[in-house]
Amino acid sequence: MGNSRLRAITARTLFLVVAVVTPALSQNSIGVFTNRYDNGRTGQNRYEKVLNPQNVTSSLFGRLGSYSVDGHIYAQPLYVYGVNIPGKGKHNVVYVTTQMDTVYAFDADGRSATPLWQDSFIDVAHGIYPVPCGTDGSQTDISCSVYPFYGITGTPVIDPTTNTMYMVARTFDINTSKGYQHLHALDIATGVEKFGGPVLIEGSVSGGGLGGDGGVITFNSLSDTQRVGLLLANGKVYIGWAGSLHGWLMAYDARTLEQTAIFISTPYAARGGFWQSGNGLAADSSGNIYVSTGDGMFDADSGGLDYGDTLLKLDPNLNVLDYFTPMDQACRVSFDYDLSSSGPLVLPTQPGLHPDEVITSGKGGHYCNEPGASVYLLDRNNMGKYNPNADNVIQEITGAPAGYWSSPAYWQVGTQAAIYYSGVTNWGGVGDYLSMYTLTNGQLSTTPVSQSTNLLPIGATPTVSSNGNSNGIVWALERQESLGIRPGQFPAILFAYDATDVSKMLYSSADNTLRDQGGCASKFVVPTVANGKVYVGTQNQLDVFGLLGSPPPAPRLSFSAPCFTFPKQAVGTTSSTRTVKVINSGNATLKLSTIAIVGLNAGEYAETNNCPSTLAPGALCSVKVTFTPLDVGPRVGFLLVTDNAAGSPQNVQLIGKGVQP
Repeated sequence: MGNSRLRAITARTLFLVVAVVTPALSQNSIGVFTNRYDNGRTGQNRYEKVLNPQNVTSSLFGRLGSYSVDGHIYAQPLYVYGVNIPGKGKHNVVYVTTQMDTVYAFDADGRSATPLWQDSFIDVAHGIYPVPCGTDGSQTDISCSVYPFYGITGTPVIDPTTNTMYMVARTFDINTSKGYQHLHALDIATGVEKFGGPVLIEGSVSGGGLGGDGGVITFNSLSDTQRVGLLLANGKVYIGWAGSLHGWLMAYDARTLEQTAIFISTPYAARGGFWQSGNGLAADSSGNIYVSTGDGMFDADSGGLDYGDTLLKLDPNLNVLDYFTPMDQACRVSFDYDLSSSGPLVLPTQPGLHPDEVITSGKGGHYCNEPGASVYLLDRNNMGKYNPNADNVIQEITGAPAGYWSSPAYWQVGTQAAIYYSGVTNWGGVGDYLSMYTLTNGQLSTTPVSQSTNLLPIGATPTVSSNGNSNGIVWALERQESLGIRPGQFPAILFAYDATDVSKMLYSSADNTLRDQGGCASKFVVPTVANGKVYVGTQNQLDVFGLLGSPPPAPRLSFSAPCFTFPKQAVGTTSSTRTVKVINSGNATLKLSTIAIVGLNAGEYAETNNCPSTLAPGALCSVKVTFTPLDVGPRVGFLLVTDNAAGSPQNVQLIGKGVQP
């Protein structure tokens, strides 16, 4: 095969089946416009009319195809039905963003071979890149909790009344070593900027906390991480950050992109970031906002303005209306047991004494004399504030032993409801079961009524799909490696469970790896279920699962591994060889057109292969790859194979790190 180099990844796909189009997929319009389906962050899609517990089985359901992308997908994919694309007609569209600062609009039903449109916010020719995390010899020293680049991390939000998608992109100018963050407002039909965007994000507040200068604390666009999903409410776009110094919230007018409000969680201290493992800022029907803070100083009970380890309730102008701080906050801040590892879920109106409730949790464990992380059920009209002797809550139950790096999901079935949580039993990455709790008359069952039979190594944020009160399915993604492994080399595993009893597993993508193995797992990823399909973001592609149907004989390309991470390599030297197998796992001849290295640092990887132009069913060939860094820091490429199989071109992600000799 040829070794020609391409300048950028082109995303193409061919799916095996096309599902039947269904009606509205959210409670207020036709689409998935925001993280977790709604502003309450319930995680439930009650309008799924195709998928049900009877047809989501390994024999009927599986991976249909994939779209190759240029970087890690952390944000939840969004979906809009019937978008009129100029010159291309109406399409159901799935929107995906990456850490390489790229936005893709794909035909959600696999009818087109290329993106309907895509935007990139970097300009390599002029030195504008996504922000590299702090690595050996890097120009930045920011956290590598996202590796190797920070681009678009938080889930965007779509306004269906104006057909506008809002997102925050981080960029880095290598000429000046400065970082920038911009709020973009894109037309969902064209990708064109709207309302005079993008706008540079900046701001400052009064305070004497860490990093302040002359009584003023200024937003740090290089180090502040925008992980939480964006919120659209009250005619405003709300954005949250966690960083090395403080937690920030900002509000922007959705039509003018003018900044209207700003809030900092610890103006006279430090930390208190808003991250929530990616869960979006939440809001109730009155437009009040709910968000959890990370570890930091807490002194609000004595007249201070610092809110570490606290669930905040804010008005539309980001003024604090109420809050809840656990009685063990002083212990929490000492052992990193923050609340912001999980996001709040604003419950729909409940029967009983407390109709307006919110549920939240966080990290926890034995260092604070707890058998496990507490799950708190709170009254939104009286959050409880801080009591050093006893928490003022509706209910407090013991959850996962080490807490949650994930958020719960909710499903209402008539007068009954359920809460689904998945946490961890040990900080080292020992997972826990997916647990189901009942919610009756506004009260949680004190222990799970049902648990999965499999462990999820780092927990998971579940999604629930149903057709109203029937055919409920709980979906969860497994990352097989701990959060501390960067970036991880194992594929994401998609699970489906019966929502009435999660001990009944309906499907696992690990049961048929040649057919269903997807891309490498990112962190904190949430599956999107819409219109008979499940969309899963990974490090190197958007995987699409659905009903398989009865396709004619066809080739199918599988890789022995979806990702390779090379060890640190001295600049100018060549690594040992890594080998990937290219397998025809289908039942017709696979025709290989090209095998090439593409991507940001394509020239630093080299491949040789023994692949013929065709592979018979069951046949395989080998591609050998080496890495020769030309500079320090993370170096990214993709092995791209173009062929006649569904999902072409397919890719294997290549990540290495250059270090000084």
